[in-house]
Amino acid sequence: MLGLPAVLTHAQAGPCLKQLCAGIASSPQRVVLDAQALQNFDSSALAVLLELRRVCLRQDKHLLIEGAPARLMHLASLYGVQSLLENTAQNSAGLLAPTAL
Repeated sequence: MLGLPAVLTHAQAGPCLKQLCAGIASSPQRVVLDAQALQNFDSSALAVLLELRRVCLRQDKHLLIEGAPARLMHLASLYGVQSLLENTAQNSAGLLAPTAL
């Protein structure tokens, strides 16, 4: 299982993406990304997730994001990309829906 760091802002996005892409290459068809640790983030976190999704698609793999914070999904909704992530984001209760903050 791959995991997001606690902090994922513009400064960390490049190195984080590089490390996660390397992990995807050695992952099975179902790539699980644990997002529970993610606490401090900006829109760069969305860019990382969208690129990971593209990498998985190119490798015929399925990305599953577990424990995505509600704030992250709300940000995805504001940027109009939630539909691209909602099939990959889930928590222990199932698929995350947009929630009021």
